[in-house]
Amino acid sequence: MTAPRLEGRVLVTGAAGMLGSQLLLTAPAGVEAVGTDLVAASAGNPAVARAGLDLSSREAVAALFAELRPVGVIHGAAYTAVDKAEEEEPRAALANAAVPRVVAEACARARIPLVHVSTDFVFDGEKRTPYTVDDRPRPLSAYGRTKLAGEESVRAAHNAAAIVRTQWLYGPRGRHFPGTILGLAASKPELKVVHDQFGSPTSTLELAPALWDVLAARGGGLYHAACEGQASWFEFAAATLELCHKSTPVKPCTTAEFPRPARRPAYSVLDCARLTALRGRTLKPWREALRDFLAHERLLT
Repeated sequence: MTAPRLEGRVLVTGAAGMLGSQLLLTAPAGVEAVGTDLVAASAGNPAVARAGLDLSSREAVAALFAELRPVGVIHGAAYTAVDKAEEEEPRAALANAAVPRVVAEACARARIPLVHVSTDFVFDGEKRTPYTVDDRPRPLSAYGRTKLAGEESVRAAHNAAAIVRTQWLYGPRGRHFPGTILGLAASKPELKVVHDQFGSPTSTLELAPALWDVLAARGGGLYHAACEGQASWFEFAAATLELCHKSTPVKPCTTAEFPRPARRPAYSVLDCARLTALRGRTLKPWREALRDFLAHERLLT
């Protein structure tokens, strides 16, 4: 069966972020990816750099749609400061709930597909088997509540939209966990990392192409997208140091030893079966994806 194709101009919101920038760099042939932030175009996949846009303004979004006439949108813009959201929930709600509704309404009016990116933080972490798209959300934090509200806003405004939850993202641009661990390992004699929170470390190098596939399929509904397998933050850190041949000792600790303002789900591994059925393949196992990322960043020694 021939894979669905997407041709024309696609709007990528949050284009200056870790995921958005990778989406611009991996736009499929025939797609002109336009970001809402200032992001450099790639040599092989031209992307148009634009000034930031007030996505909460229906008038501004309508004007942009009239100018660009996009054939689809990937909405990655979000408030992602998980701990700060505990004291700035109204601000987080504006970005994570109100803005997605405006974007979804514009897509519905234009009758174009929308992929909205969400998070594992919509779950409470009480399960010990991967969360499916049918599991009931129960967020523990302000960030999780606002992202769940965003999902609901998108569904209400555009019933054909696709919502894709992901988790534990890292990628070539911006701050990321492997880089933080390598930086700490270079400056500290020993590291302690949480070993009682479990998820699936997910590289944007793997996630971005999957989001393009969902958009091209033009199929709505809910998907989970993460690299295969599971790990604790301690295991993620240990794998990073091992792959980079760093000798700094890393020891496991509990969440209680490093309390944070926002509660994290203790277990939030995602069942990605629906996405696998759509694409005909999974995202890579998390250790393999981590190795690819480290090689991409020339961090392997």
